[in-house]
Amino acid sequence: MDIFSKREGPRAEDVKAKRLISENMPVIRKLADQLSGGGYTRMRQQEAKRREPPKLDGLMIYDLKASVRNDVADPYVKVSLNNRVVLADKSSGLQIQMLGEIRGNFMSKKLVLATKENGFLSPLDDDLYALLKHLEGVEITRDFTEKDLANELEIVLDLKST
Repeated sequence: MDIFSKREGPRAEDVKAKRLISENMPVIRKLADQLSGGGYTRMRQQEAKRREPPKLDGLMIYDLKASVRNDVADPYVKVSLNNRVVLADKSSGLQIQMLGEIRGNFMSKKLVLATKENGFLSPLDDDLYALLKHLEGVEITRDFTEKDLANELEIVLDLKST
């Protein structure tokens, strides 16, 4: 009975094969160039060129993702395409507070304020709800559009003068 166990490190045959290839690499490269008409060397040079980091000589680099920091928020009411009504910051575009949502179908759309009863996870605080509760259920029509709703909310929240 023969017992084979795994040894540490590479096998002796693999070490000999690697050494033979590395010792004869100049001859292998020369043969590869002869067979490919110089294509092997060109391919290796192109690979090396692709791996180089880009050179920044004479380039002007602009970081378009850099955020503009403004310590004072400039809030406005925004009705988004997915019918969410939010208080957002003009300078950063970030949402400050979720005010509610316009729900319904094409026949009848109504404003639903962000409360726990209406299924919102982050409801309005009591003071803000008290200011806006008279607008709960207001219907969006041709005469009173989403833009009119945003203007009315801004007036109620004292974000713009009447």
